[in-house]
Amino acid sequence: MAVGLAFALVSGGEGFAGAAALAMGIGIQNFPEGAAVALPLRQGGWSRPRAFVGGMLSGAVEPVFGVLAALAAAGVDPLMPWLLSFAAGAMLYVVVEELIPQAHSRAGTCGFVMGFLVMMVLDVALGG
Repeated sequence: MAVGLAFALVSGGEGFAGAAALAMGIGIQNFPEGAAVALPLRQGGWSRPRAFVGGMLSGAVEPVFGVLAALAAAGVDPLMPWLLSFAAGAMLYVVVEELIPQAHSRAGTCGFVMGFLVMMVLDVALGG
């Protein structure tokens, strides 16, 4: 939804670069998300191709709802700051409540720092 809204609200080349950086960041995040679905399926006895397709399909709704969000953005333009703030707050809540307490390790800390660095490099490289 965030990518669809970012592309819908593009104003000039600078806005497009920011939307592209957001899309790339979410795409990078989707690799471990797909693996988190595919690996348990593989351990449950699914074949490699079937588990891969299952992991891939777990993210198939994202482009669909990205397009729907871009189409809906025109009608709710005045509410956009409130809606995006709510979405960001919900994600921060999930991270603080669920992910950070489980990341009290060197690997968790390094993963967080590397993810942050990748997003900052994308932001600077793509002019966001």
